[in-house]
Amino acid sequence: MIWLTLVLASLLSVCGQLCQKQATRQVPAHARTRYIAQWIGLALACLGLAMLLWLAVLQNIPVGIAYPMLSLNFVWVTLAAWKIWCEPITTRHWLGVGLLITGIFILGSAV
Repeated sequence: MIWLTLVLASLLSVCGQLCQKQATRQVPAHARTRYIAQWIGLALACLGLAMLLWLAVLQNIPVGIAYPMLSLNFVWVTLAAWKIWCEPITTRHWLGVGLLITGIFILGSAV
């Protein structure tokens, strides 16, 4: 169950980061303030909930194991930016993502 909490904390953190990115998108001037406030509010809610879940994770998993698992955030953000905003991803970046996944798998299987 705690591993599910770790994954949920990671995904909520990613959601918060993506909401921050979305808040920077260009919108008409008359709607800009409300648009930014909504996305930043959602980002703060996601990041706040992620922090609470993270505290629960740290009570049950050694920080030396739990913290590297947050590297999944880099993977999720890369994939989401590629899919949502069609951001280009270089071969070097994909290689880095692959290395992160490999490292996470090695650390996770050591538990």
